[in-house]
Amino acid sequence: MKLISFVIPCYNSESYMEHAIQSILVAKEDIELIIVNDGSKDNTLKIARKYEKKYPKVVKVIDKENGGHGSGVNAGLDAATGRYFKVVDSDDWVDEESLKKVIKTLKKIDVDMMIVNYVYEKEGNPKEMGYHNVIPENKIFTWEEVKNFKTSQYLLMHSVIYKTSILKEINLKLPEHTFYVDNIFVYYPLPSIKKMYYLNVPFYRYFIGRSDQSVNEKVMVSRVDQQIKITKIMIDFFDPFKIEPKSLQKYLIHYLDIMMTVSTILCKLAKTKEADAKIDDLWEYLRSKNKRVLKRIKLAKLTKLPRGISIPGYHLARKIFKFN
Repeated sequence: MKLISFVIPCYNSESYMEHAIQSILVAKEDIELIIVNDGSKDNTLKIARKYEKKYPKVVKVIDKENGGHGSGVNAGLDAATGRYFKVVDSDDWVDEESLKKVIKTLKKIDVDMMIVNYVYEKEGNPKEMGYHNVIPENKIFTWEEVKNFKTSQYLLMHSVIYKTSILKEINLKLPEHTFYVDNIFVYYPLPSIKKMYYLNVPFYRYFIGRSDQSVNEKVMVSRVDQQIKITKIMIDFFDPFKIEPKSLQKYLIHYLDIMMTVSTILCKLAKTKEADAKIDDLWEYLRSKNKRVLKRIKLAKLTKLPRGISIPGYHLARKIFKFN
């Protein structure tokens, strides 16, 4: 069995996918690399096949009809045979030295999830995001040992490496033809995660800068319905107050707070009566589904302040934390 199954979902990725592929191939035969061509119309499949032919013991290619990022992850998970599972977007890459440390560490331990740092690669000014202030380093730990996350701090798809069997056992299936499904990926499995390990290395390099990128502000505003859809799906998954221990319960509520914040501020950025109505609908949805969560969230309530306060606050946070 391979140690890690890396999955790269690709759609029209010919311009940048090789950087992602080559950064992962440093691990050689300790890993399997599954490249999913999600109905691309350029040379993505041709490039993927080139690596499959050159590294037949490592690289697998899945060629499928377009279904979106979630569909690509689903296909990769179905095909994954590695002990652990990691998604790398085709325009991102991994730090080679950090990858070697991840491989070395995972060979020695048995955990449900490894957490690593990610780096915002934006405008030549990288910013590393870590977790040393909230979780123990270099030891196996449980949720009882997790402290409170800061307001701007949360787990991303980029920072988690799951045990493959857990994702298969919970039958993780991300929505197809839908954006922002990475939020589901780092939320839904958490109640099934018992043993964790944090390696404080700048492993994942998260590129931000393409105008068509899903996290571009203008793109996000245009796709606010998708963001709201994912937020509602996450509200419906489970009642955080029925999840133990308390530290995990707090984190789940914290993440819902972030989702409500993002959805609300994107609607405000749209500056239309229709978008304002979507804000009211989303908050009423949360109120009808879980009043206790509604009472506990704090950050999202600030976004309901007048635009003259909430929007400048959002832009200041974006400048500081460089999240899109």
